[in-house]
Formats: sequence, C-alpha cells, structure tokens
Amino acid sequence: MADEVSGRGGGAVAAVTDLFRDHHLELVRLALLMVGDVATAEDVVQDAFERLQRGWLGLRRPSSGLAYVRSSVLNGCRSVHRRAAVARRHAPELVEPNELSADASLAADDRSEVVAALRLLPRRQREVLVLRYYLDLDVAEIAATLRIAPSAVRSTATRGLAALAQHYRRTDQ
Repeated sequence: MADEVSGRGGGAVAAVTDLFRDHHLELVRLALLMVGDVATAEDVVQDAFERLQRGWLGLRRPSSGLAYVRSSVLNGCRSVHRRAAVARRHAPELVEPNELSADASLAADDRSEVVAALRLLPRRQREVLVLRYYLDLDVAEIAATLRIAPSAVRSTATRGLAALAQHYRRTDQ
C-alpha cells in the first residue's frame, strides 16, 4: 500500500479503499455509540470517507488517514447532535407530541445500560472512553484523533470513569 499511497489520484483511491475495507465496521460501531442509530452512524462514516477521499492529497502524512477519518467521524457525530438539538427545540412546531413520545420510547428500549450511562457523560469524556475501551486505542492515538494533548486524554478518561462509577453506585443503592 505504501507505493499506492505515494502516487497521485489512483493511489489515493486505493489507499482510501484499503482504509474503508479495514476500518469501516469499527468506525460505524464508534459512530453508533455516539449517535445511537445505525442508519445515521453509517451515513456519518460514509461522509467521513468521502471527505478523506477529497482531501487525501492535502494530508501531511498518508499514514494519518485513519486518524483523519476517526476525527471526521467524531465531528460528524457532533454535527448530528447539534442538528438534533435544533430539531428538538423546534419539534413542537413540526411534529405532534404523541409522535415524539413513541419515538423516544423506542429509542429508550434499544439502549443498553452502559450506553445510557455513557450518554450522561459530557461529550469529550464519552468520546475518550469510547475510543479507549471500545476501539482499544492507546493514549497517543486518542490524542491524535481528538487533537488534544495526551495528558488531557488521561485526565478526561479518569474523570469519565469516576463519573460512571458514581452513576453505578447511585443506581445500585
């Protein structure tokens, strides 16, 4: 793949195709944990790979393609959450209240206890914990993906784990 990556045009297509083949499922799972909907997660990942394809020649190092697409997936998930927040603010104008409650109950039924607890965490803590414990990335990879310092990754993970432990202590009582 190294020879293909260094080439122009066709090499980019081959490199992105290889990344897609090797990491698509893991990225969809990451997005699913962040957005809670399979179709939306698949759309976010597809958009991320399209952006990677268009921006491949602008990458400083072709080896950073995976970090780029992970960051792009997380950014896409953030955008989904922002759009959902706007939709919720305007929902009474757009949808009947009983339709909202039916959708909300279906979504609640689909969530596991761990995913529900993760959703209580602030966005950054949730991202760090999912990248660390679900994708099994090390601190350096998480730092590159989120574009933060390794020390910020460690402290954010510590705070997130403490918050989850506190949540479970409260629910066990």
